[in-house]
Amino acid sequence: MSGLEISEIQVIPVKPKEGLVAFASCIVNKALYIGNIAIYTSPSTQEGFRLVYPVKTLPNGKEINCVHPINKEAGEAILKEIIRKFREVILKATG
Repeated sequence: MSGLEISEIQVIPVKPKEGLVAFASCIVNKALYIGNIAIYTSPSTQEGFRLVYPVKTLPNGKEINCVHPINKEAGEAILKEIIRKFREVILKATG
């Protein structure tokens, strides 16, 4: 998908629990901020990680997706850049 720019990526590692290893945020095309993206380990994927986008849970228990990519190309572009930044942050932390 040409023209999709992922910038200002922030990654906050967390104590690993049930595959969750970090949270991330980014800006897409200098126009859309996406926060609270969970990063989970996923050995079955090529990258070794998967992203879980924010969901709002209503009082009745129903979940509503707040934001998520609507096509494979966008999802892969966001995943690639967030995981690149995640690896950079982990490398700095472990020195």
